[in-house]
Amino acid sequence: MATRFTTMINYERVGKAIKYINEHANEQPNLDDIAEAINLSPYHFHRMFKKWAGITPKKFLQYISINHAKEILQNDKTIAEATFQTGLSSSSRLHDLFVKIEGMTPGEYKEEGKALNIHYQFGESLFGPTLIASTGKGICHLSFVDDEDRALKQLAMRWANARIGEAKDEHIENLQHGLTSHQGNLNKVKAHIRGTDFQLKVWEALLKIPVGQLASYSDVARAINKPKASRAVGTALANNPVAYLIPCHRVIRKVGKIGQYRWGSTRKQAIIGWELAASQRS
Repeated sequence: MATRFTTMINYERVGKAIKYINEHANEQPNLDDIAEAINLSPYHFHRMFKKWAGITPKKFLQYISINHAKEILQNDKTIAEATFQTGLSSSSRLHDLFVKIEGMTPGEYKEEGKALNIHYQFGESLFGPTLIASTGKGICHLSFVDDEDRALKQLAMRWANARIGEAKDEHIENLQHGLTSHQGNLNKVKAHIRGTDFQLKVWEALLKIPVGQLASYSDVARAINKPKASRAVGTALANNPVAYLIPCHRVIRKVGKIGQYRWGSTRKQAIIGWELAASQRS
């Protein structure tokens, strides 16, 4: 419990630091300014941040800058294209974790989980509190949580006819362990999710974006052979039922801006920066 509580507090401080930096970007705040804004001494802030991200706050700021994002999009475009061209299979590598997507059958999709027993658990991650749910066949829901009651209502709305209850599940426990690990190591993870054929293609394409890389909406649209469907790709990203596992956070605007994120743009910046740091360490 203490470890999870510490993880939560550290992410809250990191989030506040990123928000402060964004709001005072023109002033170029230094380490002392940022530490004071989140009520820590410069020494403790530097130590906490490096423990969370693995790099210094100064280096992290460089990773989440617009210019750096634009460089990644430009320099790694051929890498992204080569990755996408390997084909959209149902099994793809996500850093040291394997995610396999199993789409619902047409009957399961239509009935909105009528025959399913869904278990859920609240937990923690390196990027804040989570709600994870499983059908028993795999993870069907992963969201970052600001309000537990609202999070449960959203889960219930998505699975209107399922029986939903709080309980332990091997899929959930495996994922919870990995989400609090600084190494990001997980055993094979299976996602059992419902979506249209188009959404599933988009989500599978996202799994082809390597850690530490970024793609634009148009990149993803081209990857699924729908080059004019950038707007529809954005809608599919907004409906991603399993945050982080299906890395919609790796898709940004072509101009280098982070863009919108269902679970907050500050969290999106934090995940991108953390993954860029992790990719440099590996």
